[in-house]
Amino acid sequence: MPTVSVGRDRLFAALGETYTQEAFERLCFEFGIELDDVTTEKAILRKEKHLEDDAEADGDDEVIYKIEVAANRYDLLCLEGLARALRVFNGTEAIPVYKVASVPRDSMLKMHVKPQTSQIRPYVVCAVLRGITFDEARYNSFIDLQDKLHQNICRKRTLVAIGTHDLDTLQGPFSYEALPPQEINFVPLKQTESFRADNLIEFYKSDMKLKKFLHIIEKSPVYPVIYDSNRTVLSLPPIINGAHSAITLKTRNVFIECTATDLTKANIVLNTMVTMFAEYCENKFEVEPVEVIYHDGSKTVYPDLSCYKMEVSLSDLIGPIGISPKVMDEKKVARAGYMEVLTFVLCSQEENFEMLNRTDDKSKAVIIANPRTSEFEIFEVGDVATLNSSNEVGASNNRRLAALYCNRVSGFEEIMGLVDSIVKVVRADHVKFDKNYYVPTNEPEFFPKRQCKIVMKGGKEVGYLGVVHAEVLRKFGIPDPCTFVEIDIEALL
Repeated sequence: MPTVSVGRDRLFAALGETYTQEAFERLCFEFGIELDDVTTEKAILRKEKHLEDDAEADGDDEVIYKIEVAANRYDLLCLEGLARALRVFNGTEAIPVYKVASVPRDSMLKMHVKPQTSQIRPYVVCAVLRGITFDEARYNSFIDLQDKLHQNICRKRTLVAIGTHDLDTLQGPFSYEALPPQEINFVPLKQTESFRADNLIEFYKSDMKLKKFLHIIEKSPVYPVIYDSNRTVLSLPPIINGAHSAITLKTRNVFIECTATDLTKANIVLNTMVTMFAEYCENKFEVEPVEVIYHDGSKTVYPDLSCYKMEVSLSDLIGPIGISPKVMDEKKVARAGYMEVLTFVLCSQEENFEMLNRTDDKSKAVIIANPRTSEFEIFEVGDVATLNSSNEVGASNNRRLAALYCNRVSGFEEIMGLVDSIVKVVRADHVKFDKNYYVPTNEPEFFPKRQCKIVMKGGKEVGYLGVVHAEVLRKFGIPDPCTFVEIDIEALL
C-alpha cells in the first residue's frame, strides 16, 4: 500500500487538534489507515545519502509521519485530502460539496484534439483552479500528489500523465496534437535551451527520474504535444512540461491537463487533483471547467464533479451466477466471497502454541489425557474447548467463526470488511456495537500494530483479527501474506 509522508505539526494544524503519538495511532486505526513510521527530515536525508549521522544532513528536525493508506484511496495521497477525510471522520467538518463554476459555453477555455493523437495517446481532460494561493508547503504537496498519482493509478504514466501550468503565461484555446518528433521544439522544464523532441529523448536517457518514462513514446512515429494559440508548448506528455508555463509560488491560476490511454482513469486523476487543492482557491471547492473538442465534432466539458447514485436490482447481481435469493440468505459469509472448509477439530500442542509464537500458560487450552498420537491434542476450529471450572467436566465448548485471507498482499482491509458485513447483518436485540468496535491489541501470532480485538458495547470481547506474523507463516509453510479473524458466533446469536 502507498505511504504518505506529512509533517506532524502541519497535519495537526490542519486537523485543528494536537494528538499524542498513541492517540494519533488510535485515530488512524479507527479510520482504517496506519501510522507506519515516525522520523525527521534529517533522518530521511541521511538515509537517502547514506550518511553516518543526522548532523551531516541538510534537513531540519521537523517530525515526519509516514502514513500507510489503502491503494484505492487516491484522495488520501496528500496532506490536504488526508486531513480533510479525518476531519469529516471526527465530525469536525461536513463532507465538502465540490462544484464546477458556472461559465458560459462560449467563454469556456477550449482544448482541440487532433486526429493523429489516436495513434499514441487518444484522450485528454482538463480543468482550471482559479484564484489559488500557494505557499511552499502547499506547492510541495501539489507536486508530490502528482508524483504519487503517476506511480499509482497512472501506472508510471503509461495510462495517464499529468501536466500543470501557470495559465497566466498562456493563451487559449489549446490544441492537443501528435507530430513527428523532428517537428516539435521547445524549452523543457528546468532547462534554458530549446530541444527538438527526438534529441530531448536522448538527453533524458541519462536522467535518473525521466529515463523510466521514455519507452512510452520513444519508438512511436509521432509524439503527443500540447500547444496554446501562440504555438507555445505546454507539455510533451508523458515526459516533461515546458519551462514557459512552469508554476511557481506566485501562480494564481493553474491549468491542469491529463493525457491518457484510459479515459476513466484520466477522469479520476483530474478529479483527484482539483478536489484536493480547490480548498485553496478564491472560491473554495469551486473548479473552472474546460471544453474538450474532438476532431469528429464531439464535445465534452470537464471535470464532472456531480454526485450520483447507483441502483441495481438483486436479480441483476445474483442472476448471472445462478444463485437464488433464498440461497443467498442461507449463505451470508459465503456471500462475501469466501469458501467454506471443514478442518480437523483436534490439533497438536505445537501447532496451537509454538507455531503461533504463543506460550502455553495452562489457563485455557484443554489437553486430551490419552491422545492416540502427538498430532491431535487440543481442540481448534469449529467448537473451541476452553477450561471452565464451573462445568462438571472442567471445560466448555464455544462455537466460533474463523476466516483467513491469503493473497499476494495481506488483505487486512478485506478481513475488516468481512467483519463489518457480519456486524451489519446481526439483528439480535442484545448485540450492540459502538461506532468504533475495533480496539488495538498485541498478540504474538500477528504483526504489531496490524491487529485488533472486536469489542461489543459494554466492553465484551467477541473476537480478534490481524495480519499473521511472518514467523508463523514460515512455521506453517505458507509462502503468501495472510490475515485471520476469529469471532465468537454464540455471542452474536
